[in-house]
Amino acid sequence: MSSAIPRPPAPRAAGTVRPGTMRPGTVRPGAVTAVVCLALAAVVAAMSSLNVALPGIARATHATQTQLAWVIDAYSLVFASLLLPAGAIGDRYGRRRALIAGLSVFGAGSAVAMTAHSAAELIGLRAVLGLGAALVMPATLSTITGTFAREQRTRAVSTWAAVAGGAAVLGLLTSGIVLEVWSWPAVFGLNVVLAAAAIAGTLRYVPESAEPGTPRLDVSGAVLAVIGLVALVYSIIEAPDQGWTSARTLAGLGAGLAVLAGFVAWERHRRHPMLDPRVFARRGLAAGSLAVFVQFFGLFGFIFIVLQYLQLIRGDSGLVSALAMLPMAAAMQPAARLAPALAARFGARATSAAGLTLIAAALVVLAQLNATSGYWLLAVGLIPLGAGLGLAMPPATSGITAALPASRQGVGSALNDLSRETGGAVGIAVLASVLTAAYASHLHLAGLSAAQAGAARSSVAVAARLGGAAAAQARTAFADGMHLALFIAAGIVAAAAIAVVILLRGHDRAPDENTAGIPAPAQVRSDGPEAIMTPAPAISG
Repeated sequence: MSSAIPRPPAPRAAGTVRPGTMRPGTVRPGAVTAVVCLALAAVVAAMSSLNVALPGIARATHATQTQLAWVIDAYSLVFASLLLPAGAIGDRYGRRRALIAGLSVFGAGSAVAMTAHSAAELIGLRAVLGLGAALVMPATLSTITGTFAREQRTRAVSTWAAVAGGAAVLGLLTSGIVLEVWSWPAVFGLNVVLAAAAIAGTLRYVPESAEPGTPRLDVSGAVLAVIGLVALVYSIIEAPDQGWTSARTLAGLGAGLAVLAGFVAWERHRRHPMLDPRVFARRGLAAGSLAVFVQFFGLFGFIFIVLQYLQLIRGDSGLVSALAMLPMAAAMQPAARLAPALAARFGARATSAAGLTLIAAALVVLAQLNATSGYWLLAVGLIPLGAGLGLAMPPATSGITAALPASRQGVGSALNDLSRETGGAVGIAVLASVLTAAYASHLHLAGLSAAQAGAARSSVAVAARLGGAAAAQARTAFADGMHLALFIAAGIVAAAAIAVVILLRGHDRAPDENTAGIPAPAQVRSDGPEAIMTPAPAISG
């Protein structure tokens, strides 16, 4: 019997494939990339696809304008709130497990949503879908970065970023086609098919990977972030019904802000924070995060409003409404490819500010739409909107990632994802609330019973069914609410352009002086596309 002491197993490098999950040599990069991109496409498309079905949902469930806002925002809000902790769960306990769990939740929730009969059921189920999506999205890219060799990784991440950029628009178009044949539950059925295919592919092709050195999940920080965001968004969406100056609304807004302030204080004193707020002392990162936030604030809110306008006010079908948005995507792609060259020549400050200014100007143009406007006016607004998004996104992304060293790119990636999803959730909440309040106050109905008038004020879809003068007044009132909401969005984006110029003053010529004294966080993850500069920014609607 040998007296040699057996050697302990060599430590496994962080992010490598776990032994025993697949046979040696069976990992197929092409198949893994296809599967994770399919999973990514499912959750990104779900952000935008249901917007096309809102008129049908309103007619079937008698949902109010406030409830329609919740049907869309429940997904984005839960997604944004749980993005960081869900990414940490995947890193610590396995990305393959997180993918399967997230896709299972996403698919099962979508299957149940097909049978929903009320707006309340849909809101709850969309929140469940957001939970599943939060587990899926960070795990998709982390699977690539944690499994592939360097030469394979670059190509796979480029594919990932292209899917992230195109899936939202594809979701709108696919939903529009589906609605030509079936009704709104079929949009959820598409989610079920995509989730089932992605689960099967994950089980067959995706190896397990994890970061064994990842610190324990900051549960308290995650809970504080979720409570604060939910309280804030809930109060904004419900404000038209409760009153903007009511005690309930003001208390909810105050409580949400107080909890978020508590989250910041908690994270500052954590040894392993989920999100170290001190990174925002870096001006490039702060400016980039602000730019990303306001871009998706305007974009998510605009898409929520304009797709209802196209179908309920103009009378377009779901497919025609989706096709009507194509000028925005067509203008975005060349602008995004041109943005890095412009930033190199004129600086990130000028390029980002120019993009934000274009977005603000486009929203002002789009605010001129009314019940009788021709399509040309919409196209004239969509083209600069897409160009502005294409110009502003790459320098904003670069500003976030360039402000951090290579060892901290996971933090930059997570911040970009968080800014995007939070901006979208808040944008829907704010602009939908403004639209709802203005619509109800501008709708003057005569000759209707109190019950009919109340129903018409709660939903433009209900008013449209009444026909005659009530429907005509509802179209005008909706246009008035849309004017105000888009003007407010334009003002917020324009203010952000000014803030970016101030934050980046001298930043193109000298290193950021506000980097001293910011400790490197112990937790670094890569859970989003923005760790790599991509020509086409991710779009979520």
